[in-house]
Amino acid sequence: MMDFHGPQLLNALIFLPLVGAFVVLALPGKQEGLIRWTSLGFAFAELVLTCVLWRNFDMLRAEDFQFMYPKDLWWIPELGVKYKVGVDGLSLPLVILTSFSTVVAIGYSFVPIKTRIKEYFALFLLLEVGMMGTFLSLDIFLFYVFWEISLVPMFLIIGIWGGPRREYAAIKFFLYTLIGSLAMLLAILALYFTSEDAGSPTGHTFDVTWYLNPRNRDGLKMDPKALVLCFWAFYLAFAIKVPAWPFHTWLPDAHVEAPTGGSIILAAVLLKMGTYGLLRFCLPMFPDAARGAAPVLMVIAIINIIYGSFVAMAQTDLKKLVAYSSVGHMGFVLLGFASAAQSVYNRPDGVSPEMFELGQVTALNGAVFQMISHGIITGGLFLLVGVIYERSHHRDIDRYGGLAVAMPQYYGVTTFMCFASLGLPPLAGFIGEFAALAGAFTVWRWLAGICVIGVVVTAAYFLWLLQRVFLGELNPKYQDYPDLTKHEKLCLAPLVLATFLLGVWPKIVLEPVDPAMQQIVRVMGRERVKSAQLP
Repeated sequence: MMDFHGPQLLNALIFLPLVGAFVVLALPGKQEGLIRWTSLGFAFAELVLTCVLWRNFDMLRAEDFQFMYPKDLWWIPELGVKYKVGVDGLSLPLVILTSFSTVVAIGYSFVPIKTRIKEYFALFLLLEVGMMGTFLSLDIFLFYVFWEISLVPMFLIIGIWGGPRREYAAIKFFLYTLIGSLAMLLAILALYFTSEDAGSPTGHTFDVTWYLNPRNRDGLKMDPKALVLCFWAFYLAFAIKVPAWPFHTWLPDAHVEAPTGGSIILAAVLLKMGTYGLLRFCLPMFPDAARGAAPVLMVIAIINIIYGSFVAMAQTDLKKLVAYSSVGHMGFVLLGFASAAQSVYNRPDGVSPEMFELGQVTALNGAVFQMISHGIITGGLFLLVGVIYERSHHRDIDRYGGLAVAMPQYYGVTTFMCFASLGLPPLAGFIGEFAALAGAFTVWRWLAGICVIGVVVTAAYFLWLLQRVFLGELNPKYQDYPDLTKHEKLCLAPLVLATFLLGVWPKIVLEPVDPAMQQIVRVMGRERVKSAQLP
């Protein structure tokens, strides 16, 4: 019998999709319906397990890692590598988002995917293994293994079932991500070879939980210059995944060429692996290096927000517009990251240390909420783009017009998701952006105010999108287009409901997230504890 409070639940979350992938591959290729429903069944079972995880998660200890093995389980003891898994307030909502988005993506893929069905759904389940393992790993080496596992399935999904330029987009996605992965691997090796207890049975070189204790961090015996290099190596790996400027150019190509199901997962989960890594590793493991890099990180966040928004406005391809909107929206996550990295000694005049740290926590809460809300909203937008593409077989905004007459239900849902993405209260997109900006303003003042430009431009290009596609005179060639089918409504309904629910009840996400973010700020604020008194 499964222990709902023990590591067996996490093991099931990681490896159940792998079992599902093998089962799907073992099914007869001609049984296409059976393959589809078996894949969906395993994905739905995974979603049920994440609900059990949420139900049994102790919100009063959300800053602590839960469901862990009582003793260390060594995987490669000669290298000091453990099989160590756990979940805290940061990883819990991302685990739920992963299983939720996978169900939606697999469910929608029932209709548009008509070739090599067995391989497609098996790869989706394998992809879920990598994503779940990434969010649940508490050993840096184990994290790296799952991080790499997620790379290959998405590469194949884009390269086999993508659009006309799928090979180019898939190779570009693979190379960018591989470069980041190699940088991370070099940083992991540097940690191993420069740590005094590397390879020791009592070693902590790869133990994520060890770095979260400020006393342990103070005792880490490493060259400060090496720590700075490790910080930037980890940052490069995660920034490419986010994607942060100037490493963003792979994203529009990957989104445009990926099948709709792949775009949903890419936007909802894979980008969040990068921002999760920034918060889980770059801040608590390298606080001094992060503080030194804070001004640069803030500039990158501003560029992401403003540049991504303006470039999105210039697009005429519907899918590319939504892709570039992700660059802008993920900039608010980077804004929270840069705010948490800023030194308390550089706080604005008139801001107390306590108020400064409260602003950092608020900015981080907004960043994590933005990760969740963006995954749901942008996943829904990509699904909606796939709906119209299946009818028109193009995504040129200038060739549409007046679709509100022919497809009123589609118009209504698209308007709802666009308003959510541009940050209209009381929908989910508002909470994360507002909290990130409010917290960042306490930390950075006028620099954070510049980011409001991105909010205005985002509203402009989404309103422009709605006007060009849905309003005006109906193009006669679209007058017989069917409105949303039952299948499409069924896939969109949970996304719409979640978008509204998180907007009116953000506590669902913030309750576990806030204690975990306070823990990160405590680690970053250790410099204040070391000093007798702030100047």
